[in-house]
Amino acid sequence: MKRLILLLTFLVMFCSVESFAALPWQKQQEQIVEVDATSEQAKILYAQNEIDEALKLLKSKGEEYRTAEDWLIIGNILQDKDRIDEAVYMFKKSIEKDPKYYKAHYNLGYIYLIQDRPNMALAEFKKAVKYKDNFAYGYYNMGCAYLKLKQYGSAKYNFFRAVDLKNDEPMFYYNLAYTYKQMGKEKQAKTYLDLYNKLLERN
Repeated sequence: MKRLILLLTFLVMFCSVESFAALPWQKQQEQIVEVDATSEQAKILYAQNEIDEALKLLKSKGEEYRTAEDWLIIGNILQDKDRIDEAVYMFKKSIEKDPKYYKAHYNLGYIYLIQDRPNMALAEFKKAVKYKDNFAYGYYNMGCAYLKLKQYGSAKYNFFRAVDLKNDEPMFYYNLAYTYKQMGKEKQAKTYLDLYNKLLERN
């Protein structure tokens, strides 16, 4: 009996000591919380246009800890600095981290569009609206890509989708007017050009 009591006392002491030690998964959780705080701080700096500080902070995170949004922000900053190839790489890393992250598909598509690669741009914009169906600017830029390809029917359709989702953006109406003009429909072109001008006056 005495031996049993000693054994129980030893087990209680052992368990008590063990409970104060940090377990591996607890340490990992602490690291994740710290990393998330870094991301939040970088987002604030980026929103305040402190882009160099935001970039430095995000680069201080290990690549395995970077979120899709981290990669996206790094890409945006590099794009702002005209480091386009590096920005493309970062947007692809963002997509690799989260294949359904519509913002990364959109930003990558936008770069392809301004590089006059409309087919590649279209592929990305289609994914952007697939993962966020109510994304007006995704449809708008898809319309712009179709315009570059002279596929006016598809351009018109996507501009109308954009207008349905956000009817106060002047450029949507301007591009609708331009599309109708290219289709030889002057009356409809004038209608949408008038709407464009009215929105500009209101703003």
